[in-house]
Formats: sequence, structure tokens, C-alpha cells
Amino acid sequence: MELTDQEKTALLEIARRAVIAKVANRELPRLSGDLPILKEKRGAFVTLKKRGHLRGCIGYIKAVKSLGETVQEMAVAAAFHDPRFPSVKSEEIRDLKFEISVLSPLRKIQSIDEIEVGNHGLFVVRGYNSGLLLPQVASEYGWDRETFLRETCFKAGLPHKAWKDKETDIYIFSANYFSDRD
Repeated sequence: MELTDQEKTALLEIARRAVIAKVANRELPRLSGDLPILKEKRGAFVTLKKRGHLRGCIGYIKAVKSLGETVQEMAVAAAFHDPRFPSVKSEEIRDLKFEISVLSPLRKIQSIDEIEVGNHGLFVVRGYNSGLLLPQVASEYGWDRETFLRETCFKAGLPHKAWKDKETDIYIFSANYFSDRD
């Protein structure tokens, strides 16, 4: 699952170029390159931060497209379609930090003891509600396991203790996380 520096650089360039093209009302750059990882179907999230604050974050939980396509599409989505934020403007580009999380497949757990805070992300599902938090979120906020579960339920629009209900499914995943400021 570990990506090489060359693969990370290529993915970060894809994300940045996509946002720059979209801000300038140009077509997205053609994906090229001979790195096999770019053609693999993988889930991924692109997170944008501006001066340390979240500016947009969107991704595919499951592998639905090639990694190159996913990163390009999710970079544009994070910059222009995250409903929590206005669209990115051209003058903001230089202040944006691009972060990419390439996800492993989801694995349903039977016990919360399987959750390794800092190593696992969480995806909580009950009925039509679902919420996901990436592995690095718990580390950034210094959360313990139960806080991580509560916050993921909150993001799903569920009661904070919904993770204790048998009707709630909890999935874990890992992510290869990197940024252009590493």
C-alpha cells in the first residue's frame, strides 16, 4: 500500500493542476504518465487546507475509477463542490496545501477493539446515514477511540452513541496520507 515518492509527487501534481485549470476555466489536463498506480482502481480523498484550516475535502470511499482520475476529480470537487465552503478563487491557490489519502478497502469490524486510532479511518453506517473520518483526523485532534467513534457518528447525522447499536455497522480502513508540504 505504501506509495513511492515519485507516485506521491505525480498524484499531487494531478490534484494541483486540476484545480488551477478549473479556476482558469480551462479543460482539465489530460492524464498521462506511465506509473501503473495511476491506472489502479483505488478509493481516495483530496483535502485542501488554507493556512492550516480545512478548505475542502471530498473523496471516493470505494474504488470506482482509476487513482489518477479519482484524484483529479476529487481535487476539483474539494475546491468547488464541498458544500461547506465557497468555491476556491485564483488568488487562494498559492496558499492551498494539497493532501491526498489513498484508501485501502473497507473492512467491517465485530469489535471496537479492532480500531487502531491513528492507523485506521472509520466509516459508520446505519440505515440511510453514513459518515467517514480519515485516520489522520483522530491524530490531529488527539482523540481516543470512543471520541473518534462519537465524532464519526456525529458526522453521519447519528446520535453520538449510535456506534453502540447493533443496527450500526462500523468499517475500518487505512490510508496512505501525504501532502505537498511534507
